Amino acid sequence: MQSRESMGNFGSWLIKLGKSFLLIGQIITRVLIYRRFHWRNTLEQMSMVGTESLLITLITAAFVGAVLTIQVAREFINFGAQQAIGGILAIALARELIPVLTAVIIAGRVGSAFAAEIGTMQVTEQIDALYMLKTNPVDYLATPRAIACILMLPILTILGFLTGMAGALFLSQATYSIPSTMFLNSVQNLLKPWDLIAALIKSSIFGVLIAVIGTTWGLTTTGGAKGVGESTTTAVVTALLAIFVSNFFLSWVFFQSLGSTFL
Repeated sequence: MQSRESMGNFGSWLIKLGKSFLLIGQIITRVLIYRRFHWRNTLEQMSMVGTESLLITLITAAFVGAVLTIQVAREFINFGAQQAIGGILAIALARELIPVLTAVIIAGRVGSAFAAEIGTMQVTEQIDALYMLKTNPVDYLATPRAIACILMLPILTILGFLTGMAGALFLSQATYSIPSTMFLNSVQNLLKPWDLIAALIKSSIFGVLIAVIGTTWGLTTTGGAKGVGESTTTAVVTALLAIFVSNFFLSWVFFQSLGSTFL
């Protein structure tokens, strides 16, 4: 009985995941072809995703940069390669750590809010009211959230990268007596423009996944308050899984397949 229930839950999860991909197609169609979305809702969601998430993103990035410096600097100094510390830290932060950690923060903070808010609207029949008012939920709910995440995650990623590098620079000077000129020259020599471009592309894709998964799980919520809680939890877990899986394939394409072209 328990295995059947587990299979049923997995099947329901796959169906919702498929609906998420369909929703991406609907959003692209509504924006590019019909040019229909609500500007006011979009600006509100941009504030929620960007402005209200900025502080926690910067604090996280600063400590990540500092911790990575502790892990890397001593080993490089032991090998006499302290002149490469800044560049290695910049590459690690730009390519992987900052885009992924920023997306994880947004998935936990914003993706859960998307699922909870829209799930509450679904179980209280507010979505049906939108249809009665001849308002497409994709235009009113999904598209503004997707656009907000696409636009704001790259900005948060860049700001997080700069903050992380500032934390790494400060700790390198204060703890390991590495001159700032040596640190910054290493960054200039090793960090390539493609590393930052790839980080921006990654963060935009992560933003789409977070917005679409949160919205889909919200729109398919059933079962009252309990269902809202379950949808919120599952949406966050699914978004995190999507971030990590997509990050693998994006990293493979950007730095393995295309690496010889841009690096």
